[in-house]
Amino acid sequence: MNPNISKSIFAGILATVAMTIIMLMAPNIGMPEMAPWKLLSGAMGVSIIVGWVLHFVMGILFALGYSYVFAPHINIQNSWLKGVLFGIAAVVIAQIGMKILGMIFEMPPMDGTMPMRLIAMLVGHIVFGLVTVKTIEK
Repeated sequence: MNPNISKSIFAGILATVAMTIIMLMAPNIGMPEMAPWKLLSGAMGVSIIVGWVLHFVMGILFALGYSYVFAPHINIQNSWLKGVLFGIAAVVIAQIGMKILGMIFEMPPMDGTMPMRLIAMLVGHIVFGLVTVKTIEK
């Protein structure tokens, strides 16, 4: 396997774990519950295990997207800034994906107000972006 692909897959898994820890802590620090595995499994009417698998598959796909789409077109030397920008881009892409998913499936209700959900999504995805960039560019 191509070493860049292996590194991207590893980064996707590691970044998804980091983001998931933030998501699991969210309700204890005043943020709304963020559980994409529940959202995905509920919307598609499948097992929560399938939701977890899809959550990690998306993390891997986002990391591959960073390596092969985002990074080659972004000329920023500071990896911290690059991670933050990638995290923000990931939020936008994830929201577009959720909108499309909502057109196909009936989505379960989400917790919290829109501003709090947006802050929570930004925090989680920025952590994801930072871990992805720092792992791949190591």
